[in-house]
Amino acid sequence: MDDDDVPSQLSGTNSSGDGGRAPWDVGESGAYAAVRGVMTSAYALIVLVGALGNGTLLKILASAGAMRSAPNIFIGSLAAGDLLLLVTCVPADAFRFFSDRWMLGEAACKLLPAVQLTSVGVSVFTLTALSADRYKAIVKPMDMRTSSALLWTCAKAGAIWLLSVLLAIPEAVFSQVVAMQGGENGTFLNCVPYPLSERTHPKVHAAALFLVYFLLPLAVISVYYYHIARTLMRSARDMPGEVSEHTKRQMETRKRLAKTVLVLVALFAACWLPNHLLYLYRSFRYQRTDESLAHLLLTLLARILSFSSSCVNPLALYLLSDSFRRHFQRFGRGRPDRQASYLNSTSHIRLTSVRKAAATGANRQEA
Repeated sequence: MDDDDVPSQLSGTNSSGDGGRAPWDVGESGAYAAVRGVMTSAYALIVLVGALGNGTLLKILASAGAMRSAPNIFIGSLAAGDLLLLVTCVPADAFRFFSDRWMLGEAACKLLPAVQLTSVGVSVFTLTALSADRYKAIVKPMDMRTSSALLWTCAKAGAIWLLSVLLAIPEAVFSQVVAMQGGENGTFLNCVPYPLSERTHPKVHAAALFLVYFLLPLAVISVYYYHIARTLMRSARDMPGEVSEHTKRQMETRKRLAKTVLVLVALFAACWLPNHLLYLYRSFRYQRTDESLAHLLLTLLARILSFSSSCVNPLALYLLSDSFRRHFQRFGRGRPDRQASYLNSTSHIRLTSVRKAAATGANRQEA
């Protein structure tokens, strides 16, 4: 095994090819210029769409009182994690297309992989918590908290962030910049996610990331949605002929939200599965470098998809949720949250009217 043959980790450090070059580094040719142009343009679009969408989503959740619910707190946490990745890791990864060696220093080598792993952890663990929330709402509605529900949800979202940071600490500890043999000048600097002395490190690293950040959470989510689907089918079959409109609306709302969460989970899985599989493939054939065109194309596609996961959630919510669509359109037109203002003013007017009527009645009784 050559020292310069280091597979790309989940966090996006340099994946080497011949002489320490990345799979897309095919020399200063028209093909390389095309790859660099396409990838940097794709990254710029991802950052632009993701920052605009997630930023607007956070602004909606912060300013619209009607949108402050337990599921939306989790959705806001997702948006914050996605923004963190978009403003740190995507620009750093794009920079690698302009150099075949690590030029961002030791601190960035340790920080950026940990930041990306934190963001991925926040995403997948929050989706798991959202699925658990929908499971309770549909399968065990009597167990749902009514008092201090928002405070309890905020505590769970904070615990998810803390867990994600703690799980990412080893990534920061073991990532390091090392001098490798290869390249035009004989040696070059590369950021690697684990010590290069043992062949088992890449296999353990890839398998652990796949299990903790993909397979196990999605298995738990699948169990939740199996019970959700079974409960919904049973309730549709056993529902009496005459039920109140309130009950019907409540069931439809819960079903729509469950479908929305399922779509967010499916998007996360579709965006991250190619990257996980590619990393497993590289790690378990650690002694050989795949320089095929298919490997190059899959590498580029996997990178675009993995970073795209940080910008698709606002688009999905816009398409699937009527309430989010209305608020996105309102912010797009530069209008404030009139619905919340109207509700607050209406409540104030009604309360004032009640007080005046009570005072008038009391005066009449005294007269």
